[in-house]
Amino acid sequence: MDYRIFPPDEPIDARVALPVSKSMMNRALVINALTPGATPMTVSEDVAEDITVMARAIEAIRGGAPGTQTAVNVGGSGSAMRFLAAMVSATEGAEVILDGDVRSHQRPIGTLVEALRWCGADITFTGEEGFPPLLIKGRSLRGGTLAIPADKSSQYVSAVMMIAPLMRGGLTINLEGNQVSSPYIRLTAAMMRQAGVDVESGGNQIIIPQTAYAPTDFAPEADWSAAAFWYEAEALSSGSVVIEGLKRDSLQPDSAAAKIYEGLGVLTDPEEKVNGEIRLEPSPDLSPRMVLDLSDTPDIVPSLTVTCAMIGIPFEFAGVGHLRLKECDRIEALRRELLKVGVMLTTEPEGTIGWDGHRGPVNELPVFDTHGDHRMAMALAPVAIFVPGVVVRDAEVVAKSYPDFWQHLQRAGFVVEDASKPSEISDND
Repeated sequence: MDYRIFPPDEPIDARVALPVSKSMMNRALVINALTPGATPMTVSEDVAEDITVMARAIEAIRGGAPGTQTAVNVGGSGSAMRFLAAMVSATEGAEVILDGDVRSHQRPIGTLVEALRWCGADITFTGEEGFPPLLIKGRSLRGGTLAIPADKSSQYVSAVMMIAPLMRGGLTINLEGNQVSSPYIRLTAAMMRQAGVDVESGGNQIIIPQTAYAPTDFAPEADWSAAAFWYEAEALSSGSVVIEGLKRDSLQPDSAAAKIYEGLGVLTDPEEKVNGEIRLEPSPDLSPRMVLDLSDTPDIVPSLTVTCAMIGIPFEFAGVGHLRLKECDRIEALRRELLKVGVMLTTEPEGTIGWDGHRGPVNELPVFDTHGDHRMAMALAPVAIFVPGVVVRDAEVVAKSYPDFWQHLQRAGFVVEDASKPSEISDND
């Protein structure tokens, strides 16, 4: 489905209940599955697709008969592919073909498989070496001292961390290289501690003892990564947005959006009288130029890039090279799509994305491609505030992390139309 989008007639005045954090929920599902005697977690039908994929995969793995092979397809969920590769490796008696969609076959997993094999895992690449699909035969794993490159994906580290308590003798992990998304590693450690594992971490080393997880009632928060798109809408509209379910002092890395967006004209005011709400208000203070290292917060790069481009703030974002390995090559996707509004991004040196503030001509109404990426769709939608009638193709991709995004946008006053039909707004002009 392609959507044509028009902005509200007035500045945004919205109240939004965000989806649950898939980063927290997927970790909770894995830890729960590894906990002896724990009641299996259930998820509601309205959660993000990535969470549903993880929950169904775990249910299938648990239900697999001994000695039989279970086929699990996680679609485009990178976190499910990586977390389940580790979980199945440590599940004695399991035999699983772990597969995904075409894009997942292009996202490398060799670093994680090498680390798991070092611990004794039985994993075979059934297609191209270093990439899914995988044949995994679960077994008892050994611990020791393991070096893991941390410059590609924090999910490799988190995946190994969560199964480390099951390893004989426990595990010490030495992180090599420049760490990307390191707050996600801290989030994993915090949730493991909540489940009774005494994780020690400092510098480039993580020490995890052999122990059993304790049954734990996790209460994942609302998703700060989803909140970034409402910060973008606020920055572009100067309205007012109340977001429910967020913790201002959250362990979620993307809670950094609150501080970053202060330089883009958005103030975050915790609603002291109401639990778990924050209010976004406009501010006249704008940074003349944004220079940031975003290696810890990759998921807010699309919203920040589009925000700066639309309100005219030059920027240089470093630490974003690993965005080329997401649901799409997000750096290239942003470069292509923002050209449609006259913004020519620079992507040199490698690992950076920037803009000098100059615009080229725009000769036609933008029709944005999402490149199969949920965050591209959500980042491009608020451009309608500046360019009414923009079209976002394959809009349903938002189901991966924020299935109610388009409905919430409509409640905020946006008009969201089927782009294959004549526009009612255009007909009335």
